[in-house]
Amino acid sequence: MGTPELDVRNRRARVATAALFLTNGALFANLLPRYPEIKADLGLSNTGFGLAVAAFSAGALVTGPTAAALIRRYRSSVVAIAGSVVLAVFALAAGLAPSGATLAAALFCAGAADSVTDVAQNVHGLRLQREYGRFIINSLHAVWSSGAVLGGLIGAGAIYLGIPRAVQLSVSGVVFSAVCLIGYRFLLPGPDHDEPAAQHESLALRPGRTVYLVLAALVALAIAGAVVEDAGSSWATLYLRDSLSAPAALAAMGYVAMIGFQFIGRVFGDRMVDRWGQRAVARVGGLIIAVGMATALAFPSVPGTIAGFAAAGFGCATLIPGAMHAADELPGLRPGTGLTVLSWLMRVGFLGSPIIVGAIADAVSLRMGLLSVVVAGLAAVLLARALSPRSQSARS
Repeated sequence: MGTPELDVRNRRARVATAALFLTNGALFANLLPRYPEIKADLGLSNTGFGLAVAAFSAGALVTGPTAAALIRRYRSSVVAIAGSVVLAVFALAAGLAPSGATLAAALFCAGAADSVTDVAQNVHGLRLQREYGRFIINSLHAVWSSGAVLGGLIGAGAIYLGIPRAVQLSVSGVVFSAVCLIGYRFLLPGPDHDEPAAQHESLALRPGRTVYLVLAALVALAIAGAVVEDAGSSWATLYLRDSLSAPAALAAMGYVAMIGFQFIGRVFGDRMVDRWGQRAVARVGGLIIAVGMATALAFPSVPGTIAGFAAAGFGCATLIPGAMHAADELPGLRPGTGLTVLSWLMRVGFLGSPIIVGAIADAVSLRMGLLSVVVAGLAAVLLARALSPRSQSARS
């Protein structure tokens, strides 16, 4: 049991950490509903647009390995705040890009900032989870999802009201950056990995092949979740508007539905994992993704497609948080190593998915390209074996 002072400190830190996740979800999401008009303004093909969007993940892959070193030097709290402000700047730059090349460059820099921010806020969240001694990581990712919903609604509302991209992205960038800066003073102080050295010395210095195989499976599981999330963020609005002729404001609801139901899944995620275990929850989630999206694609309609993206969002809710927690707890690895490797390599999904879907869309149709979501759901069913069959202590 903690002292009352520690309990108050941890509650304040949880609110401040949640603010980081909310900001990270909202900053980039409020650009996404603008993708169709950006694509049209710049005259990009599906393949060209997919390549530009993939630059975000390329930037994340380049900077991902630096996250651990930056966190060790400056602490996760400082890195998360700085990365959030940089992300706000380059989200604005992407919205104002005058060409496909500058769009790709801005998204590359935004992705670079997002990758480091993502690792830093999760390091801080998992540290706070150890303080609590129970699972809270899914609830923090739920706040990220709520931030993404908020960002999507800001973008959709700005479109409906005719607010220029420059005004929308400038105001949102200033507001969310201010939220991060205010929350900084309430984050946990001190080093991020302060467990006794003897505990680390007791771990195997050379993890066996099994540990690396499990880490590879966890990375693949996170990539499956990334493919689902990318389909909602990069293609849901375009598919609804261009393929199903939905009005622009309504077309944005595909992404909002996906991220909204992902939020619901994450709100209940910690309790579901406590009751049934990470493996069972991930397997059922994969089935919901595959069945929901397959049905939406087989019987295309605006309401059915929005429902399909909602099912995909609910199904993928615990995939990435579960894989992150499991990677962070792998024996024989230095603290934070598993999480950093997974957070870095899962960006392969965000990098490859828009390119593949865009190429399929140009060659056949976007409807066929979105079958990648169904494949990702089935992959999650198989890869869930890498997760624990029962929930484990949140303490390291």
